[in-house]
Amino acid sequence: MHLQCGKFKFDLSRPLIMGIVNVTPDSFSDGGLHATTEAAVAHGLRLIEEGADILDIGGESTRPGSMPVALDEELKRVLPVLEGLKHVNVPLSADTQKPEVMREALRAGASMINDVNALAAAGALQAVAKSNAAVCLMHKQGEPLTMQVNPQYHDVVAQIKAFLGSRVEAALAAGIARERIVIDPGFGFGKTVEHNLALLRNLEQFRELGVPLLVGLSRKSALGKIAGRPTGERIYSSMAAALIAVMKGAKIVRVHDVGATRDALAIYNAVNVK
Repeated sequence: MHLQCGKFKFDLSRPLIMGIVNVTPDSFSDGGLHATTEAAVAHGLRLIEEGADILDIGGESTRPGSMPVALDEELKRVLPVLEGLKHVNVPLSADTQKPEVMREALRAGASMINDVNALAAAGALQAVAKSNAAVCLMHKQGEPLTMQVNPQYHDVVAQIKAFLGSRVEAALAAGIARERIVIDPGFGFGKTVEHNLALLRNLEQFRELGVPLLVGLSRKSALGKIAGRPTGERIYSSMAAALIAVMKGAKIVRVHDVGATRDALAIYNAVNVK
């Protein structure tokens, strides 16, 4: 199995680290810390030094309770950061659900689109299909403002697997090659702690969809509820979750703490990757 991200190609013989660059004032963990172009670019460069294989740049928070961001504002946040990082030797991912932002980000040099809406918006499939960029198709139940109010499933694993399978098929039908597609079960996006645990316990089942699996559990509230720690004290639980995800088949982990994740995965790789 390999992943094509624009001009970049990964053989996925070892798990990849996607470093998070939030150019937002209201993200749940680091909102406001990297909200200027200069701060976001510096943060991205620091994450590469720490070992990030991909940088995921987002200008709209999709945390529980968040409000949508206007198109012009999201472009104003994201495009200068893409420009400032275009010289780096790792793929840049644009974390967006707006087809207009996707198109502009791809023109600005993005090699991947990370969409919490799984390319369901009108024109999103076409925006990515016309490029050679990778795409991450994520599951969410409901909208960020209300998705954590009372999420319900009769079989969380089966339902999310079926949804992601249908989005993979839609992407293939739109002309997006399989080697450009990644899936994400969407931990914390319309899921209770028990839903998240069920997904993590049964993560191997998603490998049956035949595309790489990305997991984003870094610093999320489910970890805080389990470990009893506030957002800024979830590095250890985040490392544990990332390692479990990789052991169960995740090929990419999306994280805030790149250096710590790199060290944890170095031990995993030494034992498991030949």
